Amino acid sequence: MNSSIIVISAIRFVILLLFQVFILKSISLGWQGNIYMHIIVFPLFIFLLPIRTPRAVVMLLAFVLGLAVDIFYDSPGLHASAAVFSAFVRPMVIKLLEPREGYNVNYSPTKARLGFSWFWRYAAIMLLLHLVFYFSMLEFSPVFIADILLKTIFSFIASYAFMLMLVFVFNPLD
Repeated sequence: MNSSIIVISAIRFVILLLFQVFILKSISLGWQGNIYMHIIVFPLFIFLLPIRTPRAVVMLLAFVLGLAVDIFYDSPGLHASAAVFSAFVRPMVIKLLEPREGYNVNYSPTKARLGFSWFWRYAAIMLLLHLVFYFSMLEFSPVFIADILLKTIFSFIASYAFMLMLVFVFNPLD
């Protein structure tokens, strides 16, 4: 990776972390004593890393980011485990959605590089996998499958909307 991509990724890391823990942490919605909607956008950092970034580096960065979020959320390891899971499945999702002509591995998988249609499918699959894993670890019992599904659905809708707004407003190229 060249130095400009590293700088852009470092800035994206800090901004998404701060946005998540200082603004989005306070936004939640629920009823009957349960919170069903959490807005989680920090995985966007993982999603936007360049395609050729080694898997071990992506997983390490995901762990550090998730651990930083866990520190602010007082959720020991939950966000870190979900972020590492997202980093682990990322190459599989990228391979699943690979265009016929292939990827330019020097680029990040962004809307500007691969098109909006490709990006919204990629972001949706990755976010859905992240949230299912996160809420499954949070509840950690099949007894709560209804809660896991409700939390995943409501959080997915809100988080995905925020993610797409961030991508449209800041339009990341790399």
